[in-house]
Amino acid sequence: MAKKEGVRKLFDNIAPDYDKLNHILSLNIDKGWRKKAVREMVDTAEPLKVLDVACGTGDFTIEIAQKVAQGSQVLGVDISEGMMAVGREKIQKAGVSAQLSVADCEDLPYADNTFDRISVGFGVRNFEHLELGLSQMYRVLTPGGKLVILELSVPSNAFIRWCYKLYFLKILPAIGGMISGDRGAYEYLPASVLRFPAPDKFISMLKFAGFTTVEHTPLTLGICRMYVAKK
Repeated sequence: MAKKEGVRKLFDNIAPDYDKLNHILSLNIDKGWRKKAVREMVDTAEPLKVLDVACGTGDFTIEIAQKVAQGSQVLGVDISEGMMAVGREKIQKAGVSAQLSVADCEDLPYADNTFDRISVGFGVRNFEHLELGLSQMYRVLTPGGKLVILELSVPSNAFIRWCYKLYFLKILPAIGGMISGDRGAYEYLPASVLRFPAPDKFISMLKFAGFTTVEHTPLTLGICRMYVAKK
């Protein structure tokens, strides 16, 4: 099975419990990370056209939609209809203006130079062909536009890294499997973080895709990293 199809089925299966588990297992630290990323994205009082790639259940999409200026357009795309079904309910409950639709991040159905801002919150590591996904986001971003990526990472400090791997590889799959009934999904999630390129390599990939300026900020001892790339 192709990685893309496997990821789609995995997230469809865990969609009903994803938000609850995500906040429990991250100790709600993920909310602070998203707030930092939203401030980086919404840095103007002018209306923006925003694309949230790999939007999942829409947490990032909703926070962006709450902060952008009136007249902005916020779109979220994902390959998992199950995750977005949860997200659409959350959008309606939050009372924000945003739309979610199924789309492949490696073949975005938008014209060149369409979006002022693009975000990816904890989803870029799930791309089957990472270089292609980055090039697609570069293509649909307007000149001068900004891409903001949040992604989980392996801490550089040896002791923190040991604790992190113990939690990520042993405790998280046990708790996630017990609550969701799908231990395999919660074994895939930490494994995908460990396989993701190191920051210096990922920055090189962003530059190779065409981004001219790339900044990188480690968050919470390097457990998460924020990448800001400009076209």
